Amino acid sequence: MNKAMIVAHQSDTTSCIEQVLRNEGFGKISVISSCSEARRIIKSETEPDIIVISTPLPDEFGQELAEMAADNTSAGIILVCLNDIAEDIADRVSDSGITVVPKPLDRQLFTRTVKLVTANRSRMLGLKKENEELLSKIDEMRLINRAKSTLMKYLKFTEPQAHKYIEKQAMNTRQTRREVAMRILATYER
Repeated sequence: MNKAMIVAHQSDTTSCIEQVLRNEGFGKISVISSCSEARRIIKSETEPDIIVISTPLPDEFGQELAEMAADNTSAGIILVCLNDIAEDIADRVSDSGITVVPKPLDRQLFTRTVKLVTANRSRMLGLKKENEELLSKIDEMRLINRAKSTLMKYLKFTEPQAHKYIEKQAMNTRQTRREVAMRILATYER
């Protein structure tokens, strides 16, 4: 179930935003009326999939909250502000990945924006996961290469012999090459 957070002070804007989000499959929607409360929730709870901030808010404008949310979450962020300042605000926050929508809200435009932000968030999360997997593989390769170097240093193996030894140990002990490499390093690098 998709989770959304709406930060808005005006109830008419809030109800329009909430309807669009429900139509787009967001089942759990939190409505917050101040930036300070939103900051507290963003820092303490599980992060929402999308955050919609309708400016201005009673305790601050809302741009700072959007930038903080962009820095601290992977949520898609939509900032809704008056039409006459929307372009200026968009220029300031676009590098943070924040989408700006002018108000009064055009339901069709807002619906397309929610779909776009949701699709971009999904793509970003996929890339983030792929990046984490690649970093893990690089870390494993470094560990295995350190173990090979250790075998070459202490047992005078050649690089192919060290590689074959780690592969054979992994197969014979039913461990991963990472586990074998860690065991080798624990044995020789005390």
